[in-house]
Amino acid sequence: MILVSTLLLGNDDRPPVKYDYLSKPNVQHFIGMMHTRYGFDTDYLKRVFRHARLDRDTLARYTGTFKKNSTVGSWERFKLHVVNPKTFKEARIFKRTHYKTLQKAARKFDVDMDYIVGFIGVESHFGNYTGDYNVLDALATLAFHKNRMQRFFKNELKHLFLFAREKQYDITHLQGSFAGAMGCVQQVPSVARKFSFDFDGDGASIWDIEDCIGSIARFMHHKGWRRGKTVAVAANYPKKRFNRLRTGFKTHYTLATLHKNGITPNAPFPYKTASLIKLHNSTHDELWLGAPNFRVLTAYNASSNYGMAIHKIASALKD
Repeated sequence: MILVSTLLLGNDDRPPVKYDYLSKPNVQHFIGMMHTRYGFDTDYLKRVFRHARLDRDTLARYTGTFKKNSTVGSWERFKLHVVNPKTFKEARIFKRTHYKTLQKAARKFDVDMDYIVGFIGVESHFGNYTGDYNVLDALATLAFHKNRMQRFFKNELKHLFLFAREKQYDITHLQGSFAGAMGCVQQVPSVARKFSFDFDGDGASIWDIEDCIGSIARFMHHKGWRRGKTVAVAANYPKKRFNRLRTGFKTHYTLATLHKNGITPNAPFPYKTASLIKLHNSTHDELWLGAPNFRVLTAYNASSNYGMAIHKIASALKD
């Protein structure tokens, strides 16, 4: 998914409330665009917007001063909810249960099955939690109320209408995350339309585990995953906290530069350059060197914490 599940962030107790979307000029413009460009019935669009509510919880996450980790979990939260022995045990059970499908997807798309498991573990706790927000409410709120990602969410609302029509779903009943992500790999509507995949022959469904396995494998292949290649390597640093260099999956350092700054990999790192990943624990910083495959993980969600959570689940399957 583009944004981390509410499993990490929780849900406040303010329910969505009634709101007159049809009184907003930008909603009327949207209705006209969807009718003219995509052939939607105007009366249908108006009925949908009469049903849509204002989700104040969702809006609060994207307004005001941006707060780090407000929509992407901190590393401590990942450890509490996802990267822990319970999840590792569940990942092993999931791998055994769905081994044939995972093997088929890994071979078809030339990717590593343990990372498919990692994706599904982080996104929906292996299909057990796919979100309890009304997707129409969330996306209508974010599309038509000022926030830092309003343009993105207006586009996702458009794709929600198209997705619901293509799948013959009742758009008013779809559930997902506060950001409108749905299914066992938490795809926003545009991603669901692009990467959903029928992997079991009964029609593509973003809520079907077998299709989700095929979908995430297809995504990994599309983004350039290199099967069997290094993803990330833990690194040593002599102090508990690290602030000497900028960190994150977008960074790009030579190994010589990292060595000059006291950073040495714990295992052979087969590339001349690396991204420098820092995980902030309560007592110390944890440093990792990211390889090109790590960037594929963060292409699904632009967060180093997110990528490392997938990597740690996948690594636990090899232990």
